[in-house]
Amino acid sequence: MDSRFSRYWTWSEALDMLARAERMHRQFIRPTGSRVAWEPPVDVLETDRAVLVLVALPGVDLDQAQITLDGGELVFSGVREFPAEMRTAIIHRLELPQGRFERRVRLPPGRYSAIHRSDGKGCLLVTLKKSGAEDD
Repeated sequence: MDSRFSRYWTWSEALDMLARAERMHRQFIRPTGSRVAWEPPVDVLETDRAVLVLVALPGVDLDQAQITLDGGELVFSGVREFPAEMRTAIIHRLELPQGRFERRVRLPPGRYSAIHRSDGKGCLLVTLKKSGAEDD
């Protein structure tokens, strides 16, 4: 294997690990007194007609998740709670965050004429139609 490829591949892995560590830190490490317990991961994609935001919310009732526009940001908030049977269970591993969540996502510049939300198999899919975009 070419040594340059190996060096870049290792650097790429290191950057990926740093990005994952930062995401975990944002999700789980909160200042004392913060009302928000965790931040869900998101994907933001843009097409000619819309901006798509996919928010990973496993175990959250998507109908109860709130979405608001705050300036140029889309804000997702809600609560992920333990199922009733887990309240008395012995926990052997607990990796999914619980409690109140909130995530602020900076939107690409532009104007949006409609917001649509749908269930994306455990994820909340929010579609923001761009103003002036033609329908198919």
